[in-house]
Amino acid sequence: MNLHTTGIIISREYLNKVKKKSFLITTFLVPILFAALCILPTLIMLGTKESSKNIAVIDNSGIVAPLLEDSETATYTVLEGQAPEEVKLSLASLGYDALLVVSDLDESQKNVSADVYSNKPLGMDLNENINGKINSAVEAYRIEQSGIDNLKDIMKDVKANVKLHSYTLDEEGKEKISESGVYMIVSMILGMIIYMFIALFGGMVMSSVIEEKASRVVEVLVSSVKATELMFGKIIGVALVALTQFFLWIVLTFAIVGIVGAVSGQKLLGDSNPTELVQTMGGVSADQAEAVTAALSDSTETNVILSTIGNLPFGKIILCFVLFFVFGYMLYASLFAAIGSAVENEGDTQQLQIPVTIPLLLGFFIAIYAFKAPDSALVFWGSMIPFTSPIVMLARLPFGVPGWEIAVSIILLIATFAVCAWLSAKIYKVGILMFGKKSTWKDLWKWLKLK
Repeated sequence: MNLHTTGIIISREYLNKVKKKSFLITTFLVPILFAALCILPTLIMLGTKESSKNIAVIDNSGIVAPLLEDSETATYTVLEGQAPEEVKLSLASLGYDALLVVSDLDESQKNVSADVYSNKPLGMDLNENINGKINSAVEAYRIEQSGIDNLKDIMKDVKANVKLHSYTLDEEGKEKISESGVYMIVSMILGMIIYMFIALFGGMVMSSVIEEKASRVVEVLVSSVKATELMFGKIIGVALVALTQFFLWIVLTFAIVGIVGAVSGQKLLGDSNPTELVQTMGGVSADQAEAVTAALSDSTETNVILSTIGNLPFGKIILCFVLFFVFGYMLYASLFAAIGSAVENEGDTQQLQIPVTIPLLLGFFIAIYAFKAPDSALVFWGSMIPFTSPIVMLARLPFGVPGWEIAVSIILLIATFAVCAWLSAKIYKVGILMFGKKSTWKDLWKWLKLK
């Protein structure tokens, strides 16, 4: 294979891709979408607050109404001596959005039942808020009726709040703070990124081969260069496009998020209550939201997270990311190039593409759950088998992987790529000039046996 000729093809493929409008559009559009994914949840959260409701209350128990305090989302009006049936029929005319009816107190069970009636369904947050206040009223009543002095304080004292602190030990026995939640997030992100890029740009190679074959441009190209040089030039050229686009996505996404955060962040969050934000995001009760907010504001918890991030082996992760991305991409790109050379349009690729995409999807699904048991047999072999290792090994890295396992996995991946590239080149040389016949796996097997 002539390296000079291959270099010319790589340059041609790279420049053709980066000059296309589709490349420019996706390069600048995707960072905007990524930035939107970071910013929109807060905007949506602030924009989906329920408008204030005027709620009538008929409390037959006498224990719930005192705890129903007005808030931004609800104003409570306690009605005395009115029949629920009459109020239900006249909610709109009376100026109420809903009617809350609390039953008589069941002395034996020390409990009540409650029903809410409205012309339009109430939002989930308001329903949960009312339900939480009723439960708090019943709990307070039961504590009062227990006859035990200071029971409420006793229950607070009894309730445990133990925080398990995790540490990892290096070879010298030095302790490093570790938080499994951080490892889980990093693991899932790495697995998804490597899967997305291999699938996206491997498919781009196949589409490029099909396009040149359908337009008969390939006939002119193979008259001047070898088919194998054309295939590897195309694969490497698209890989450089992928790395260029990935770098630009990272830079532009951080730039957009930073600018929007600096300009609008304080304005968006200035008047918001952190507890309400947590409650809206998590769908939890007010008490639970306060507990979560307290934990997040605890400098100790923040230090644990920051320390865990700081202890991650970023040098190893970046190096392994590049190696597994490059050789994982090359492996799948060579297979996709062979498939593209055997068909004349993308509609004919489905039958040939399924055996190639299944291992890729399998690796993705293993990677998603790798954080639960990173050293389990399934995850271990998933990180060793070349067709799944680029995705699964990246997902295992944050949890610590012995150097010999990484080395073996890379060696197997490179060896498998070399074999698959050689086989794909044999298919590519024949298939790229085949027209007028829908190729099958039987045809591909025949082409492999040709000398």
